[in-house]
Amino acid sequence: MNKRTYTLATALVTALALGATGCAGGDKTGADRSRGKNPATSNNGAVVGGTPQKGGTLTVLSNQDFTHLDPARNWVMGDMDFGTRLLYRTLLTYKAEPGAKGGELTTDLAEDLGVSSNGAKTWTFKLKPGLKYEDGTPITAQDVKYNVERSFSPDLPGGPDYAARYLVGAEGYKGPAQGRHLDSVKTPDDRTIVFELRKPFAEFPYATVLPTFSPVPKSQDKGPQYDNRPFSSGPYKIETYARDKQLVLVRNTHWSASTDTVRKAYPDRIVVTMGLKGNQVDDRLVASAGADASAVAWASLRPESTPKVLTKPDVKARLLAETTNCTEMVQMHTGRAPFDDVRVRQAVQYALDREALLTATGGPALNDPATALMPGVLHGGKQPDTLKIPLTGDVEKAKQLLKEAGKEGGVSTSVTVSTGDKAVGEAIQQSLGRAGIKVTIETVDPGAFYDTIGETKTRTDLVYTGWCPDFPSGSTFLPFVFDGRFIKEKGNSGNHSLFRDDATMKRMDEIAAMTDAQQANKAWQELDATILAKAPTAPALIERKPLLIGTNIAGAYGHTSFGGQIDYATVGLKDPSKSTR
Repeated sequence: MNKRTYTLATALVTALALGATGCAGGDKTGADRSRGKNPATSNNGAVVGGTPQKGGTLTVLSNQDFTHLDPARNWVMGDMDFGTRLLYRTLLTYKAEPGAKGGELTTDLAEDLGVSSNGAKTWTFKLKPGLKYEDGTPITAQDVKYNVERSFSPDLPGGPDYAARYLVGAEGYKGPAQGRHLDSVKTPDDRTIVFELRKPFAEFPYATVLPTFSPVPKSQDKGPQYDNRPFSSGPYKIETYARDKQLVLVRNTHWSASTDTVRKAYPDRIVVTMGLKGNQVDDRLVASAGADASAVAWASLRPESTPKVLTKPDVKARLLAETTNCTEMVQMHTGRAPFDDVRVRQAVQYALDREALLTATGGPALNDPATALMPGVLHGGKQPDTLKIPLTGDVEKAKQLLKEAGKEGGVSTSVTVSTGDKAVGEAIQQSLGRAGIKVTIETVDPGAFYDTIGETKTRTDLVYTGWCPDFPSGSTFLPFVFDGRFIKEKGNSGNHSLFRDDATMKRMDEIAAMTDAQQANKAWQELDATILAKAPTAPALIERKPLLIGTNIAGAYGHTSFGGQIDYATVGLKDPSKSTR
């Protein structure tokens, strides 16, 4: 899951982006757009800046606070990258490498990649010896079990729910309060943890990369307040955290590199400066003066900043722009009129102008139009285009669908977008308005965005958000976005269309039971088209994660498994002495 924070792009940005990428004129469908070499992707799959030196202060320039740092609640791609690479370790993790190798699993707290038994319904992990928290106390299997259990707590909503979907006895469980525990998570000794699943799940090791499977000692748990001060099992610990202002990390002296083959922990300190407005982040990193030379961007490059970067070779050389493999969508509240009518929802699909959305987010140098639900990586490399709707939409078809639904006079609705996505909201408003769908825009601060749209009773009819697969399988996309059995009243994630369709859920269960991976992949792809025809969402864009780094940054790349965000396991400074603040 990931969210962009872009604003309005100027005509100059669009002209530059279209010209630089060699966009073929006259093409009407997303599938048929041909492009030349993308000027923003020259660093893809490579490490920028060489090998860092140990020491110094790395600065992160950000427009927002984290959604959540509590590992039971952390399920936004960038936040997961930051949390699991710096503050807490998980049973397994992804390799710290650019490109495709970044999608490969490796050990973290666990000694191996897990041992399955009982037809992949039981998974056993053995923790490495010598693991310690920031106070020097040992990390135990019971601590991992405790965090898995606390992820069920009603006062800790919004986190990954793989445990709820797969563990035996998870139905109705409300967390470890009053001494309640899950019998399906066993800890026969301090270094062994066993998970008993209610159905086979061959991909379960991938799920243990998520923050749910990191340790939290019961003695340190402070409920919702744990968000402000997670107890470190990683290479850094929190020194200070002023919400919406600044987070300072310092070394966890009890972390041992001998137990950790992934995290390099190059900087001595990491300072996240939050609440920066306008073009401050982009302009400061373009100039890269003083301490900003040792800084990296948290949020994506703003569209209007694109000419400042792509036209200057020395600055463009410091741009990372890995694809996020995330599909951005307009999700419609299918349980509320008028969007309980499939024809109204289809009208949104046909009215949506993806060309305008592309322009509003920086042009084709930074994004591609979406033509399906799952990203191309789950379709063998390229999204299909089963609906064949022109990029600019088909207004007459949209009007016809509204007429068939008895809405010839049009409808009025509202859309929620992140404050940085106001231009996206305007593009949605203008394109749907052409068909008679009047849209009011509601903006929410990026740090509160997911909590806001997760309130199912009070949220707007439309929300603009995206979903990224947690690992390369359809099982991590379609069920999380369209399975109605896991909708929550508060802290709802993924299924923001509140889509409940019996045939879809039955088919998901059938695919999940398939033992042939190729057969399952094909079935997920077919189900993608089936759900798309029922129109719970209107696919919009496949985004990149354009991030600018300072001239003193080394070891930087966009990690493909963390939505293109910088891999904080390896980033550091060329010359630590230049980072003195």
